[in-house]
Order: sequence, then C-alpha cells, then structure tokens
Amino acid sequence: MVDARQPLYRMKADFFKTLGHPVRIRVLELLSERDQAVSEMLPEVGIEPANLSQQLAVLRRAGLVTARREGLSVLYTLTSPQVAELLATARRILTGVNADQAEWLDGAVPVPVGSARVARTRR
Repeated sequence: MVDARQPLYRMKADFFKTLGHPVRIRVLELLSERDQAVSEMLPEVGIEPANLSQQLAVLRRAGLVTARREGLSVLYTLTSPQVAELLATARRILTGVNADQAEWLDGAVPVPVGSARVARTRR
C-alpha cells in the first residue's frame, strides 16, 4: 500500500525493497510473458506452494499483480506493462555492467597465488 504522504524517494525505496527478492523477480518475469496460475509458476520458481502464495501476496499488496478466478484456477497478471519494461531495463543495465566487469577482469594483471599484491589494470 502506498502512503502518499511519504517523500517520493522513500516510496521508491519501498518499491525496490518489494522487488528485492529473487522469487518475486522470477514471478514478475513469468507474468511478463503471460498470465499464469500458481500451478504453472511452481516448477519455474522451485519453492513450496505456500511460499509462492506468500510472495504473490506481497506483490499483490504492492499493487504489482492482480488475481482473478477462472474456473478452478486463480490466474495472476501484471497490473501494468511498465513492470515488464522495468525488468527489461534492469536486464539491459545488468548486461552492460557485467560486460564492463568482464572487460575489466580481462585487463587485470593476474596476482600469483599466495601473493599479497592487489590486481592492477593495464594502462
């Protein structure tokens, strides 16, 4: 639940805290592809049904997903396509950061085993 009296930076921090769990991220990724029932998500997230239900409840309280009954199943869906866009943006950022890190590691001078020296980048 959003408290509109909070400064925006605090609301953003709370939002990112909600996203700060690997299972929640994986659920949002799955729902970015299509609406899904808990039974469909379980094999993908690899946790107990009760734990998945708890994580879905957190996402529902944060307003990131909604649930609707369809026959005997409850289908979950993203509340906004912007959630999927955020995940795609995070992927692009991490791909760039990881590429930069890999580039840096390729240029680092190896430290002999048992040495107290710190790796330095080549110039």
